[in-house]
Amino acid sequence: MLTETTYKQPLIIAIDGWSSCGKSTIAKTLAARLGLRYVDTGAMYRAVTLYCLDHGISPLDEAAVVAVLDKIHITFDVSGGENICVLNGRDVEKDIRTMRVSEQVSPVAAISAVRRALVHQQQEMGKAGNLVMDGRDIGTVVFPDASFKLFVTADPEIRAHRRLAELQAQGIVVSHAEVLQNLAMRDQIDSTRADSPLKQASDALVLDNSLLNHDEQIEVIMG
Repeated sequence: MLTETTYKQPLIIAIDGWSSCGKSTIAKTLAARLGLRYVDTGAMYRAVTLYCLDHGISPLDEAAVVAVLDKIHITFDVSGGENICVLNGRDVEKDIRTMRVSEQVSPVAAISAVRRALVHQQQEMGKAGNLVMDGRDIGTVVFPDASFKLFVTADPEIRAHRRLAELQAQGIVVSHAEVLQNLAMRDQIDSTRADSPLKQASDALVLDNSLLNHDEQIEVIMG
């Protein structure tokens, strides 16, 4: 059984993997079970993207994105047991999950200055330890010495189906083909970018959850 005394302090659980593999859901559950803090780094990149879109800045205009980084302040609150991303004092948790942001977040996350700024914030959050953090480069760049590393993967069609269900539950009208295309695009950008690309850490446990429900995934990890 994984406990805080199993690994050296500070305890940090790093979860990486492809888009829409359920990383955040896994991370939230583990954090709750183990009494740890949870940080969704993907939400941070989405928040930067949302700020740019709301202020008429093209995510493809690297210089313009970098120029506004000092105007972006991201924090996390807990409301009703849920982690809430707060951008400049405003709850943006729902806004950052829309297709509008999903279609533009990977180019923003590929900008080196953006990654440096957010990685620094993430490492500051981890200094006290006792947290679960999920993203694309947590076990390879943010916390290469993390106590426990997990890399999550799943079949693209299954990932698209899961993502489509999430969007439809929010009342967002989108087709399976659009979601699948978006995931493929994000996978390509995330895994080929020059700065800290998505890749499996050599010492990470690999979890293919294509055929596992949430409870089954958690039992595998806890084991």
